[in-house]
Amino acid sequence: MRLLGGVAVCLQAPDDHPLLPRRVGDIDVATKRDTKRAATDVLTRAGYSPDVHFNAFHGAHRLVFYDEANGRKLDVFMGDFAMCHVIPIADRLEKEPLTVPLAELMLTKLQIVELTERDQSDIYNLTYHHDLAEIEAGYIADLCAKDWGLWRTAKKTVEHCLSNMESYDLAPKAAGTITERLKALWKRIEEAPKTTRWKLRSRVGDRVRWYEEPEEDPAPAT
Repeated sequence: MRLLGGVAVCLQAPDDHPLLPRRVGDIDVATKRDTKRAATDVLTRAGYSPDVHFNAFHGAHRLVFYDEANGRKLDVFMGDFAMCHVIPIADRLEKEPLTVPLAELMLTKLQIVELTERDQSDIYNLTYHHDLAEIEAGYIADLCAKDWGLWRTAKKTVEHCLSNMESYDLAPKAAGTITERLKALWKRIEEAPKTTRWKLRSRVGDRVRWYEEPEEDPAPAT
């Protein structure tokens, strides 16, 4: 298992202190495909209670557990991170000891259609603390070059983050670093050669919805 989400962003910051700290409530982890039984066994022995109904219907790719003592939810994504777009997150888990790789972590944020303040903070933290080589901009660009929908949402996300930076109390040097790296990341994405499938989908454009609406989170266990 490897962490993703806000906990992973925090752990990837120097000394676990991101530029824009935020409260982290729930925990998200990724694991390989076909690990439902092993993941359930590990987490129940650690004291987490499974959401039996949700897991029965969605257990092929996602599991939900609760830490009832601390009022915390834990999501397990198996194989792919499927929300607004599908991000392959299980293929390279060995690259990092605690979290998914930085590229996959960034992609889980870039793929969000309705960006929240927390998501923007995570994107700013990742781009401030890590340069394009660490984030593997080429890997991100390659995935966007195969999937027009992912490219379209990533474009919207990057543009929003660039235009909304004044809403955050950032020092000029930090804001400059983030701006430079976000623009450089988008340049890499734009320059990547696009596939035939990407080009065909681009002709349709925004006339057809290009993203999925994520499944609603189950209600907390009582």
